[in-house]
Amino acid sequence: VHPPLGGREKYGSVFTVFFGPRPVVVLCGHEAVKEALVDQADEFSGRAAMPTVERTFQGYGVVFANGERWKQLRRFSLTVLRNFGMGKKSIEERIQEEAQFLMEEFRKTKEQPFDPTYYLSRAVSNVICSIVFGDRFDYEDKEFQSLMQMMNNSFRAISTPWAQFYDVYATFFKYFPGPHTKIYDILEDMRAFIARRVKKNREAFDPNAPRDFIDCFLIQMEKEKNNPDTEFNVKNLELTTLNLFFAGTETVSSTLRFGFLLLMKYPEVQAKIHEEIDQVMGQNRVPNIEDRPQMPYMDAVIHEIQRVSDLIPMNVPHMVIKDTQFRGYTIPKGTEIYPMLSTVLNDPKKFKSPESFNPGNFLDENGRFKKNDAFVPFSSGKRICLGEALARMELFLFFTTILQNFRLKPLVAPEKIDATPLESGFANIAPSYQFCIVPR
Repeated sequence: VHPPLGGREKYGSVFTVFFGPRPVVVLCGHEAVKEALVDQADEFSGRAAMPTVERTFQGYGVVFANGERWKQLRRFSLTVLRNFGMGKKSIEERIQEEAQFLMEEFRKTKEQPFDPTYYLSRAVSNVICSIVFGDRFDYEDKEFQSLMQMMNNSFRAISTPWAQFYDVYATFFKYFPGPHTKIYDILEDMRAFIARRVKKNREAFDPNAPRDFIDCFLIQMEKEKNNPDTEFNVKNLELTTLNLFFAGTETVSSTLRFGFLLLMKYPEVQAKIHEEIDQVMGQNRVPNIEDRPQMPYMDAVIHEIQRVSDLIPMNVPHMVIKDTQFRGYTIPKGTEIYPMLSTVLNDPKKFKSPESFNPGNFLDENGRFKKNDAFVPFSSGKRICLGEALARMELFLFFTTILQNFRLKPLVAPEKIDATPLESGFANIAPSYQFCIVPR
């Protein structure tokens, strides 16, 4: 039940659809989305509920919070992520270390076909784990594996046609069992895991030496314990941690999965990346983030992978926080807004032949990297993804390290590779596939 995506041709770039009794305003194309999220950032900064996950979050945790709660949790989360070299290791070092563990796993495949899904989600998740929980998990850790499975399943579940149907008619369906109860159960299991970690942190807690995000939050709770209106409570701790964990794993690992597929489909792109890597760093040192400005082609390819994989096509729903004038319409306070990121990333006014994969979208005539303000996979405005800098660093370091060491070899001819998503709903889910990884 995508709001009619073809609706743009028919209804223009701003139109209303009804989800059962609820009016929803849909924004299409770069101009309309920018006018709302950037030019009228404040009015459009509210977050609407997502019925499929509402029973767990209920307006708590940074992603689904509004008003003062959202402002405080967002400011706090950004600060912690920013300072989070927290002492011993910078975020960059954590990613480099994890990329090396991933290389080890890849070497063990001995050029035999394998499905990269869980390899990638474990590596990416470990980066967020080291920030949130203070340490990484061993890839064989049973609890960690079941966590990855839960996350993968729930990300898929909220992207099925049923989930979209449920989002439209939730007022009626929430009283009946169905796939949405499975999503709730998975999220509650994950929340219970986080609660156990919080308990563990409390047992060996030293306010003078915070080890991770949870410790930082506990310090803030302690500081504000006499404030009756504090937002720093256990519920916001558990649900913000769940937000970070969830948003920080499936998104980046899905982008890597789409990326591998596209690099096998376009072997000439892969060959060109290998060339740039050999020129800039050779094969004997670990890639670092300072290499990015020297690697315009790699940077352009990653941007194009993100544009084409179009991971969160409908965005996370927004809401106007007051009566709002927009392009001659009055939008009443509390109305849900869907700024369709998909229509921005595929806007023909901003990208030539948007339906094809072309790294040239992000290169100038001299082969230098060129920005494009319709590149919004992280959304834009006040609700822009707070993990954007982290995600971009991960994508660069994981892709570069993998391609420095390996060649990606498909099991079928490149032109037979199909990168059509497995599900397309809240998220575009990368198809399942196997491939071989060959040392260079």
